[in-house]
Amino acid sequence: MERRVGHPWGGGAIRIERHPFVVVISGPSGVGKSTVVERLLAIDKSLRLSISLTTREPRPGEVDGREYHFVSREEFMRVRDEGGFLEWAEVYGNYYGTKRSMVDELLNNGFNVLLEIDVQGGMSVRERMKDAAMIFLVPPSIDELVRRLDRRGTDSEEVIRRRFENAKREIEHFLEYDYIVVNEDIDECVKHVSLIIKAETLRVERADAEF
Repeated sequence: MERRVGHPWGGGAIRIERHPFVVVISGPSGVGKSTVVERLLAIDKSLRLSISLTTREPRPGEVDGREYHFVSREEFMRVRDEGGFLEWAEVYGNYYGTKRSMVDELLNNGFNVLLEIDVQGGMSVRERMKDAAMIFLVPPSIDELVRRLDRRGTDSEEVIRRRFENAKREIEHFLEYDYIVVNEDIDECVKHVSLIIKAETLRVERADAEF
């Protein structure tokens, strides 16, 4: 008579709990960060965007709480002085900042958090959150970046020139990021960034496993 013997290791299911994390997406003005982020949020329900605070005026079509939380300079400085920002920066005379409490709330609810921020902000996040996944977007060429800035039609020649000079400086910092992705074709770019986020989700250090 055959006797069945249970496996000495037991037969229970392997349970893996994955820890949510922050994804930083940076790149020069005009590279298409906002479009990439919008596409990512549409296809990946594990992602949430942290909406930054800013002191600049809303552009046509922008809605408070969707693109940014538009606040007064006094309110921004109050949050800054209380240590409430994960990162903040002054850009072209306006202030932008990521509120730490908003990021923590999303992480605690199990979501991976997207931050669409500039290089200065990205370096601040890297300093404070060592496990953040850092992704840098670049255009296929500098000429193409200039064309994209010009096609916006919302900025003066002086603003475009300043954005271009700043873009060249920002691109020099790509080595401080974990990944660099060329945004030549938007579908391919979104696919590559999505694959990076999926791979980061599966990293051993982001999981607790029970056997």
